[in-house]
Amino acid sequence: MAKNNGMTRAHREFLKYSSMTTEELAKATREFDEEFVGRRSKPPTPEMRKRWLRARRKPGRPPVGRGAKVISVSVEKGLLARSDALARRLRVPRTVIIARGLRAVLAAAGEEP
Repeated sequence: MAKNNGMTRAHREFLKYSSMTTEELAKATREFDEEFVGRRSKPPTPEMRKRWLRARRKPGRPPVGRGAKVISVSVEKGLLARSDALARRLRVPRTVIIARGLRAVLAAAGEEP
């Protein structure tokens, strides 16, 4: 196996093309002279389509437990400010503080996790 001397692929490609003569470069890049190369393409296979659709999806939030449900609640402003300050100190999102609080209340009430 050839060593790459710590060079990235892009750097190796750059060196390859930058050292070519004008004629060699024209021959190596001739395929890009066509105006539209889409005519040579073919429909994607089911596997390719699946990968394309997965790549197009928005990342979203990773599921935790049974997933998440967005809710709207009213919280007293002072309590919210204190919980936000705690979240900043702990470097966690507000939702983590709220979830921990709900778990603590459920545990105190004898509810199973």
